[in-house]
Amino acid sequence: MQFEKVKKFVLERLLEVLPPNLTYHSLEHTKDVYHSAERLAGLENISGEDLQILLTAVLFHDAGFLQQQKNHELIGCDLARKYLPDYDYNQDQIERICGMIMATKIPQTPANKLEMIICDADLDYFGRDDFFTVGNRLFDELRTLGTIHSENEWNLLQEDFLEHHRYFTESAKALRGDRKAEHLAVIKSKIIK
Repeated sequence: MQFEKVKKFVLERLLEVLPPNLTYHSLEHTKDVYHSAERLAGLENISGEDLQILLTAVLFHDAGFLQQQKNHELIGCDLARKYLPDYDYNQDQIERICGMIMATKIPQTPANKLEMIICDADLDYFGRDDFFTVGNRLFDELRTLGTIHSENEWNLLQEDFLEHHRYFTESAKALRGDRKAEHLAVIKSKIIK
């Protein structure tokens, strides 16, 4: 696997092609998930080929946004299947990567440790200090796309999402669980019923 070349290729494509109105599903989001996945992988004792496959999946997990928002996970898998053979990834590795990408589709459905890690990394910010900063980028993106129309509607959506979300790995639960609960309490306090 020519991982470093894949990384350079995908990050350059995201930088060049993603539309500026994607204030959340951006190059920065992919980099953020990448760093979160690296950290969780270390805590969960993932290394070697498994780590490279995980990080490749992270690079492609939102690459479907290069074409469209709807079904972006499937498109990300299509892009992985199209490009990864050129970088010496075999069919088994590519299908494992696609499994990880598809696991991030909401509601998340991880079936193994690597899928759990990518899911936790994708929503790592729920339990971080920058939760509201990152969340505001998603709010701006959804408002621009016409999905959300008011701050109260956004807070109701976040309340529902956070109440139904769970971290899968023990590392993410320990690192992020308490802070996520604090964020949920703040959101609940803002909601106008």
